[in-house]
Amino acid sequence: SEDPSVTLFREYLKIDTVHPKPDYDAAVRFLERVGTDLGLACQKVEVCQGHVVLILTLQGTNPRLRSILLNSHTDVVPVFEEHWTYPPFEAVKDSQGNIYARGAQDMKCVSIQYLEAIRRLKAEGKCFARTIHLTFVPDEEVGGHKGMEMFVQRPEFRALNVGFALDEGLASPSDTFSVFYGEKSPWWIKVKCVGSPGHGSRFISNTAAEKMHKVITSFLAFRESEKQRLKSDSSLTLGDVTSLNMTMLEGGVSFNVVPSEMAAGFDIRIPPTVDLKAFEEQLASWCRGAGDGVTYEFHQKCMDQHVTSTEDSDPWWKAFSGVCREMKLQLKLEIFPAATDSRYIRAAGHPAIGFSPMNRTPVLLHDHNEFLNEQVFLRGIDIYARLLPALASVPPLPAEA
Repeated sequence: SEDPSVTLFREYLKIDTVHPKPDYDAAVRFLERVGTDLGLACQKVEVCQGHVVLILTLQGTNPRLRSILLNSHTDVVPVFEEHWTYPPFEAVKDSQGNIYARGAQDMKCVSIQYLEAIRRLKAEGKCFARTIHLTFVPDEEVGGHKGMEMFVQRPEFRALNVGFALDEGLASPSDTFSVFYGEKSPWWIKVKCVGSPGHGSRFISNTAAEKMHKVITSFLAFRESEKQRLKSDSSLTLGDVTSLNMTMLEGGVSFNVVPSEMAAGFDIRIPPTVDLKAFEEQLASWCRGAGDGVTYEFHQKCMDQHVTSTEDSDPWWKAFSGVCREMKLQLKLEIFPAATDSRYIRAAGHPAIGFSPMNRTPVLLHDHNEFLNEQVFLRGIDIYARLLPALASVPPLPAEA
């Protein structure tokens, strides 16, 4: 017979919250039902039309103290069903106990692990000084602009009085658990080159294509140097170097017409150790070097470089890492290579750690055949059932006295 926590997890996975038309209402109804069943206070905040943040709350004995925030997102990324062994929204469990579904790793597992850890602690009659809030937010997979980004600016978020937050991390194929204390800044930049047009049979000077060639050469040479830096230093992870990819190329009207304009889009992810002002100057110099009529514009430009303390002197980190030591969990501290809602929480001034307790698990978020083994899932509940009491029992900080 199946563990009821696994049954609940599979039920959540069957709710189709895939972009571009996620069924957020069904997800909120499901989570609200579970929260009510657990005796948690429920609050719904519509941050914009059709985008609701659900807050479930386990009240602490000293509500004046700052709270613990357990964040997760309800949406999942699109699937290419023809590449899946099992239908991606049926949560099929194979003979090895692997549960296949979109969201199995990213990140419906963590949502249910939070809830099931709370269920266990309540059943044991535990209560804690600090209040624990669980937030279930929409839209993370498309940038969080109609989710956490808007939510952190609202009075309802400020009323949560957050002291420390947990959010998603990544699976780890090895024995270690990845713990993320910061994120790269995502920059999406479009470079436009304007040049002389003309007939496709002639050698025209000063063309948009020649300028674009120089731009692409400069950008991709930098990409190669960062790729080699990562390859040659085993102490570095993807979070420690700047990733750069050309993701869009536009231009041209006909085979025999030299276009007057071309554009290229680049996705750049910059670690918090990089001087952003100096980096933008480098981008500008590459554009200047390609000739006149070369301009760039940002479609996303994140300038926040907050990182969360992992010093032993930090009370939150001491509580988190102490439990991991007691449970003999090997941690690997990293900068998250992409972006999560943690960046909005950190930018609002709150320490946040990205952590999804899935070791010995291939990283399959956004991939075909995303799965999580039920034993790994259940072990995650054990881990949260130890982490939450430690975090919610951190003694009053100087600022709270």
